[in-house]
Parts: sequence; structure tokens; C-alpha cells
Amino acid sequence: MIRNISIYCSSSNSIADIYMEDAAKIGAILGAKGINVINGAGSKGLMRAVSDAALAAGGTVTGVIPRFMILNGWCHQGLTKIITVETMHERKQTMASMSDAAIAMPGGYGTLEELLEIITWRQLGLYTNPVIILNTNNFYDPLLEMLNHAADEKFIKQEFRNIYQVADNPEEIFKFL
Repeated sequence: MIRNISIYCSSSNSIADIYMEDAAKIGAILGAKGINVINGAGSKGLMRAVSDAALAAGGTVTGVIPRFMILNGWCHQGLTKIITVETMHERKQTMASMSDAAIAMPGGYGTLEELLEIITWRQLGLYTNPVIILNTNNFYDPLLEMLNHAADEKFIKQEFRNIYQVADNPEEIFKFL
């Protein structure tokens, strides 16, 4: 049973509305289903959109954030629970250990790093739950092409080729859970 989902996503406010709309949809769906959102506790961008929508739908949000980010004023103060950690590594490990699934929405360096690390942990058996990539606006097509190329060139074993799922819209995510 899925009770907690980690969501990796952008904290940028300078992105197209389509990404914010999908973030709000995911948050609203999770909140309405009573699934706790776990994210990086960001006060901007997709992180805020997911959190605000989940809370507005009656759900809960647990934010995991390093102390230095709180000191920089980057923490969403309206979350159900905030867990303060010391490092980015501790943040990722805490989020993964609390979650029954992981969803990667579009994002920048941090989101891409989180996505590839959770896929690697899944490959190594350190994370055994579903990993889902939300491919809003075909955002992840270049990365998916690269991963397929790596598998074609035998850098990724065939049995690990499909250890993540790709959803084209927020509603499709739930067929993988």
C-alpha cells in the first residue's frame, strides 16, 4: 500500500505554466487520496505547487531540508512536518527511507541528480519501491534517449533497462503504483 511518496522536482519559479499545472494536479490527487507527499520543503517552484495543492486537498506534506537551506530562507513554512537534516546526502537518504514510491517531475541539476541516484539505488537493491518519471511536455525525452543509448551500448544491463516507469501526465502515474 502506498502511503508516502517522495517527489523530486524544481524549485524554479521561472518555468512554463504547464509544469506548475501538473505539479498542482499531482499534489491535489495525492492529497485527496490521503497519500503523504515527501519533498525537499522548498518554498518556490514545483515543490511549492505540489505542497500547496496537497495541503489544499486535505493532505499532508513532509519536507526534508538541510539546515543551510532553512538559514537561506528557502523553507516552506506551511508544511505538515519539517525534518531538518545536515547534508544533501542525508536529505536524499531520509526521503527515500520514508517513501513507498518516488516520482521525478521536471527539474534542474538537483532533480536530475536525485532521479539518477534513486534509479541507481533501485538497481543496487537499496531502494525497492517504484520509481516514476513524469514526462510533462516531453521534458525527459533527451534523458530517456540517453539511458536507452547507454543500455544499447551495454553500459546498462538489459534487466535494469526498465527499473523505472514513465508517465506522460499526472493521472497516468497511478497505474504504476
